[in-house]
Amino acid sequence: MESMGKKKPRPRRSFASEFKAEIVALCRQGDRSVGQVAKDFDLTETAAREWVRQAEADAGERDGLTSSEREELARLRRENTRLRQDVDNLKRASAFFANESR
Repeated sequence: MESMGKKKPRPRRSFASEFKAEIVALCRQGDRSVGQVAKDFDLTETAAREWVRQAEADAGERDGLTSSEREELARLRRENTRLRQDVDNLKRASAFFANESR
């Protein structure tokens, strides 16, 4: 028996920036709701709303990080993680060699 009311999670998809821009433009026209545009293109309403929100932030119409700031933040977080791992490895090597020399 199928579980009632539960949907399978939708697989994660990626979309070209041109497609996202087209969806944002359709949502901003105002003749259809964001939900209707999302439904017409088989998208989640949440994704379409997030794309509109991000486009507004990029255009300076809304507070928040721009796309380039988000990319830089992600890059810096990755670099920070790598540097923390490097420091940890150096600490371990230092402790190892300190014990070896005794």
